[in-house]
Amino acid sequence: ALIGKSVLDQQGIDSAMIKMDGTPNKGKLGANAILAVSMAVSKAGAAEKDIPLYKYLAELSGNSKIILPVPAFNVINGGSHAGNKLAFQEFMILPTGAKSYKEAMIIGAEVYHTLKSIIKSKYGQDATNVGDEGGFAPNIQNNEEGLVLLTEAIAKANYTGIVEIGMDVAASEFFKDDKYDLDFKVPGSKKEITGQQLGDLYRSYLKKYPIVSIEDGFDQDDMGSWCDFTSSVGIQVV
Repeated sequence: ALIGKSVLDQQGIDSAMIKMDGTPNKGKLGANAILAVSMAVSKAGAAEKDIPLYKYLAELSGNSKIILPVPAFNVINGGSHAGNKLAFQEFMILPTGAKSYKEAMIIGAEVYHTLKSIIKSKYGQDATNVGDEGGFAPNIQNNEEGLVLLTEAIAKANYTGIVEIGMDVAASEFFKDDKYDLDFKVPGSKKEITGQQLGDLYRSYLKKYPIVSIEDGFDQDDMGSWCDFTSSVGIQVV
């Protein structure tokens, strides 16, 4: 169905694949297959016009102002990415107040090293070991303690109001039988809560900490919790 179509007709090709699939959730062809073909067409289109891919995508979207996004620094690891007891997988800092990407990188590095000194002074030298993705993995169990550490590091580095916080919870890792076990890494211990209670926990964090993004806050099939939470907060939820 796509043979003979121009690689410059991105919208037409994408629409054709969605029409061929014919399901509301792309369940026939699969989102992964559709995305792979769509990206291949984008790259071919950029090559045809002899411009970088990012410029071609900006052209397709009608975006004339191209800027680099705010980098997210994964500075504390938990979940399946670290050997500590933290349930949440990633605690990140985002220099949203930086005036340029270069400045954001400098700010991120400064907060990272400030955080390292704080963790070392509170928990000892071995607490500055890193997890699978390069963030520190102190042996703490309370997820809020991770937020406290980040807030303290941001303030000590003099970037309050300039650096904010993001979390990749990876909640599917501790979701079972319609409950979320925040102690899933602690043998013999269970701290099971409902999706509603987990959403309430996030909302309590939003009141106390400069959180601007929560990723994978619930299991992918827990649609009720997703809908309830996203409709009640004004931050990025992905």
